[in-house]
Amino acid sequence: MRYIISGGGTGGHIYPAIAIADEIKKRDPEADILFIGARSGLECQLVPAAGYRIQTITVSYLKRKLSFHNVKSAKMLIQGLIQVKKLIEDFRPHRVIGTGGYVSAPVVYVAARKGIYTLIHEQNAYPGLTNRFLNKHASVVALSFQEAAKHFKRKDNLALTGNPIRSAYYTLNKEKARSYFPEFQHDKMVLISGGSGGSTLINEAVIALLQKYEFPGYYLYWSTGKLHYELIARILKEKGIEAVGHRIVPYIDEMPEALLACDVMVGSAGAITIAEVQAAQRYAILIPKAYTADNHQEKNARMLEKTGMATVIPEKEISPEKLHQAIIKGLSIKGPEKREIPSKLPVEMIVEKLGIQ
Repeated sequence: MRYIISGGGTGGHIYPAIAIADEIKKRDPEADILFIGARSGLECQLVPAAGYRIQTITVSYLKRKLSFHNVKSAKMLIQGLIQVKKLIEDFRPHRVIGTGGYVSAPVVYVAARKGIYTLIHEQNAYPGLTNRFLNKHASVVALSFQEAAKHFKRKDNLALTGNPIRSAYYTLNKEKARSYFPEFQHDKMVLISGGSGGSTLINEAVIALLQKYEFPGYYLYWSTGKLHYELIARILKEKGIEAVGHRIVPYIDEMPEALLACDVMVGSAGAITIAEVQAAQRYAILIPKAYTADNHQEKNARMLEKTGMATVIPEKEISPEKLHQAIIKGLSIKGPEKREIPSKLPVEMIVEKLGIQ
């Protein structure tokens, strides 16, 4: 069978798409999979690196207020619709999957209008604009949180599946994961990541923490984000912060190993991060990005905080003292003795909704 998968802009849309593709290939080795992304999107790097081919279309996001940008975006959307129509006619997919981001809207919409079976996945507790629009057109809307259901007008195509993340988050144990990081073997390890693009605010808070606490009682494995790394290195040097014992990197490829190896995780509150933390059953300090649409990151974070396995610090309240205190609190909390592995993983449920057994 032939499949088109579309989702882009951030890792939160791309990694689930790749996880779905991997599961399809596992069940159907002869599957022909084509990704469709935006020309300037992160998907153009991550998808080929995962071993899949990608075609790009002309498309841009819409701002929530009237602007000249929206006029240009509307023109690009028309171009994108024409390009998608041709790609679908040439490739003739049996299934089309959208995992969010503005690039998935024209792809799923055109496919649905042509009568092709379509599935969209919503990662957040509060659905994005794209998926709220696609709800009435898609064959299936796969939800990560039951909370999201009340925000969709059409209810008969909703299915609660969870967020598709790599199986390593469920199967890897801490002892094995620590073997990937020998420098932290016998120390308290705190993982810090601001998401696929990094977070200026989290980076600034960590710099302030290292400046205030020469040795805070734990060591950091800190992913700054590729665009921030050189600036962070320069700032640390200028401030005379040696960061001895800490490991600072631009990006973490082995995120399942890092999250399972750490004692506490500090990061933003994207839906994928929430799903990964829950699967690894690690305590998290979550700093939701305030500028996200409909404040969905804080909604995600508060849901995890209610379980007792997270502390939420709004961006406007972040300080080195609060961050340090939250980390110390997290280090004192003992997680479950044994992780519960679900009988069926989210990605398996999603792929089965496509009719693949």
